Amino acid sequence: MKSKKKTKKKNSSGTGVKKKKLRNQVFDLFKSNPTRSYNYKQVSSMLKVKNKQKRKLVMDVLGELERSKHLKEVKKGKYQVNLKSSNVQGRVEFTAKGTGYLVSEDIDQEVFIANRNLNHALPGDKVKVRLYAQHKNKLLEGEVLQILERAKTRFVGTVSVSSSFAFLVTSSKSVPYDIFIPLKKLKGAQNGQKAVARITDWPQKVNNPFGEILEVLGDSGNNEVEMHAILAEYDLPYAFSESVEQAAEKIPEQIPDEEYKKRKDFRKVPTFTIDPADAKDFDDALSIRKLKDGKWEVGIHIADVTHYVKPDTILDQEAYDRGTSVYLVDRVVPMLPERLSNGVCSLRPEEDKLCFSAVFTLDDQARVHDQWFGRTVIRSDKRFDYQQAQDLIDGKEGPLQQEMLTLDELAHKLRNERFKAGSIAFERVEVKFLLDELGSPTGVYFKEHGRSNQLIEEFMLLANRKVAEYIGNVPRDKTPKTFVYRIHDKPDSDKLETFADFVQKFGYSINMKNNRTITSSINELLEKVEGRKEQNVVETLAIRSMAKAEYSTKNIGHYGLAFDYYTHFTSPIRRYPDMMVHRLLARYLEGGSSANQKKYENMCQATSDMEKLAEDAERASIKYKQVEFLQNQEGEEFDGIISGVMEWGVFVELNDTKCEGLVHIRDLDDDFYVYDERNYCIIGQSNGKKYQLGDPVRVKLVRTDLEKKQIDFLMLDKR
Repeated sequence: MKSKKKTKKKNSSGTGVKKKKLRNQVFDLFKSNPTRSYNYKQVSSMLKVKNKQKRKLVMDVLGELERSKHLKEVKKGKYQVNLKSSNVQGRVEFTAKGTGYLVSEDIDQEVFIANRNLNHALPGDKVKVRLYAQHKNKLLEGEVLQILERAKTRFVGTVSVSSSFAFLVTSSKSVPYDIFIPLKKLKGAQNGQKAVARITDWPQKVNNPFGEILEVLGDSGNNEVEMHAILAEYDLPYAFSESVEQAAEKIPEQIPDEEYKKRKDFRKVPTFTIDPADAKDFDDALSIRKLKDGKWEVGIHIADVTHYVKPDTILDQEAYDRGTSVYLVDRVVPMLPERLSNGVCSLRPEEDKLCFSAVFTLDDQARVHDQWFGRTVIRSDKRFDYQQAQDLIDGKEGPLQQEMLTLDELAHKLRNERFKAGSIAFERVEVKFLLDELGSPTGVYFKEHGRSNQLIEEFMLLANRKVAEYIGNVPRDKTPKTFVYRIHDKPDSDKLETFADFVQKFGYSINMKNNRTITSSINELLEKVEGRKEQNVVETLAIRSMAKAEYSTKNIGHYGLAFDYYTHFTSPIRRYPDMMVHRLLARYLEGGSSANQKKYENMCQATSDMEKLAEDAERASIKYKQVEFLQNQEGEEFDGIISGVMEWGVFVELNDTKCEGLVHIRDLDDDFYVYDERNYCIIGQSNGKKYQLGDPVRVKLVRTDLEKKQIDFLMLDKR
């Protein structure tokens, strides 16, 4: 009898655990589909419950959830989540009109949040939201109950001072509030100056937050001030602290004798760098020599930054916090102090330099026969800019011409093989501004991507791919060691189909049969549109249909490059993930154990986030210069192409300068226009007139606003 009682108790406890787990699974299912209703059979099917006894348990759980008010019975035997009791967490984002919506992992759809229900939440804030259904349009709506974490605490804007109070008029279009600043907290800021402020208080029934000035940047319109304001807007630093600079100054340039003995010596092998004409940090060099068997030894030599920047030092923490160098329209804000980036680590000619190298033995067809990774010492013979290298490739005589021509030939073969394997040829036109001594734009030019650029690109890709393969491509019965990959997911199928439908209107097609046919037909399309009026629009949309490349320890390959394994090894002076890769590769070459995967995944996420901020800041600086370049041309007419379509208007990119501005839908007064999202157009309801992405148009410049970085056009004619 005693043993029976014990058994019964044990079974009862086990059933309780199972029931609790099932209850959580059932409620999670309803929360993820808050507007849907299900009966016990549907729930069982979706949870893959086939056992009769467990299905009965599903019925019991549904009853319990209904009695506890977590679910409501909407029809006999059909249940729906009781949204009044359902709170979810997520991040608030704002539309261009200033309305909010919640993005949450707890539910598979966006939640609309009306202005009255934002309760002082700002873009990016982590919040707790109460859900409720709006039956009228079946949108899921919510109300912010609590702000769990502010995304931003510092805001950039222009100070507006009156006799008794002041405001910081914020620069960001996505922050629809000005910050009230008491006069005693202005920190010397004058009317019209750019400044950085923080919110100190925001009483519940007050429209505007209260704040204080943290830093006065200077007078609006001054180039230095405006660039610093853009960096501050994205929480990016524009200077190094004194302690960081001092740490960099302590690093000696001279290489100790014992360090030479630890490394392979490439100082007598023909070696050179190829970089932009205005570059100061040279983090990669190429060497080449012919071997006795007729093959080529090609060395890709990368500045050994991690030899100088040790983990857990102030320099390493600063580099990690920055994540990347930031390339604004008129400057580079380096990840490392200039002492390192332009001096100690930079592979300047006629100087011994420490490198981490990937060395390959290639035949004349650029097939890899052997490879070696390790630490080296090099001495670059010459520094080329891209045009100088191109001149040698085009036949102009000069030092190292034969080496340059051989590398160009090998690179060309590597490139052809890459495209045969399905790599996509994204090479967008790069617009650059000519600037005067004050940083004001005086002209625009387009940066060309010639064979000298391709030469460097192909060997950098080779090194990045082979390093990733070396660590990640292990036998199936072995687990790869933790590593940092540069991953690029397959395109979103819906976006790709929409893109394929759009290009059909221009007479092009995308073969959607499989990944190989998709990439080959996209390449064919990009080749066909080159030089045509629709080139930039088609290239932009092709890129938008793709996923965003990022860093991760979880390798899924790189779709755009058609590589199963890919990493970033070649730019440690300007990218922190490359430093992570150098450290991991060195560890494993020395026989070290696998690094902590969770730690490195968190670092990958952080550096991916910093990369996006840097890109956003770069775009903002370009937009500022576009507005500045056009501000004295108001009233003039231009030819352009429709580069974007939104419900509030169409964006037009000017043919001559690639500057982009908006034609507001309210200014199209010949009809009432309706937005057709799927077909990238707006259509007049009465006359049927259509303005579609890619259409050539003529516009008149009517307004420029430097503060908001906005250009407004008036539509004159459809070409």
